[in-house]
Amino acid sequence: MSDSVARRIPAVRRRHVSTTRRHQHRAAFFFLLPGCALFCLCVVYPIISSISLSYIELFHSDTFYTALKNNLIWLAFFLLAPPLGLLFALYLNQHIRGMRIVKSLFFAPFVLSGVVVGLVFSWFYDPGFGLLRLIVGHGIPVLGDPHTVTLGIIFAALWPQTPFCMVLYLTGLTAINPEVVEAARMEGAKGVALLWHVILPQLRPATFMAVVLTVIGALRSFDLIAVMSGGGPFDSSTVLAYYMYDQAIKYYREGYSAAIAVVLFAIMLVYIVFHLRRMLREER
Repeated sequence: MSDSVARRIPAVRRRHVSTTRRHQHRAAFFFLLPGCALFCLCVVYPIISSISLSYIELFHSDTFYTALKNNLIWLAFFLLAPPLGLLFALYLNQHIRGMRIVKSLFFAPFVLSGVVVGLVFSWFYDPGFGLLRLIVGHGIPVLGDPHTVTLGIIFAALWPQTPFCMVLYLTGLTAINPEVVEAARMEGAKGVALLWHVILPQLRPATFMAVVLTVIGALRSFDLIAVMSGGGPFDSSTVLAYYMYDQAIKYYREGYSAAIAVVLFAIMLVYIVFHLRRMLREER
């Protein structure tokens, strides 16, 4: 056998093996094709179709836009909790006799469940015998008026949320370096300047936690709405979380409810990622 023929034999064998493998892969593909086509037709296509139909109906629903608007109102007013919590934390961080009792009174609303807070404020707003009637002098149907019901529920939700932010800031204040504060005072810093340039930069982790958890709390607000208004009157106080629950539990529309859940998750994700990137940029 010549050298050229000997060199040609391995190449022929490699081509033969390659051709055999291509035939095997092609045969496997044709065997799998009916099952894959059936899976796509009976499973994948209905899922995609259901999602698309749910989103089309979702974005044509007036109730969805009402819930989205209410979530934005919740978000705007709920962001008052971190600055209020900071003010209370600065006040309670003093070494005064009896301050522990005052701290426990401020912290008490946070340990109450949302159902209890909702019931307490429902009685407070009651136009027949509520405490609000005694303060104003006449009954005001806060929870029965579409224009005031959302603000009334947000005010009730701020009652426990503010002490939660206060606790976060109190924890942060205990970790502040007193030498830095003392040095700033010796340099003449005091009041707002001391707070802005010395205290708040050291409270950045507490501020991040307070803002993120407050935003998540505003977007997932559910329990107070369920107890105080049930989304009414005329769906005027519903939010995305309650609208999702209402569609899934009351009307058994799981696909539509899942579409609402995806929108709610996307809003949370966008905000948290934006805030995280901003915080990391400031740290660098």
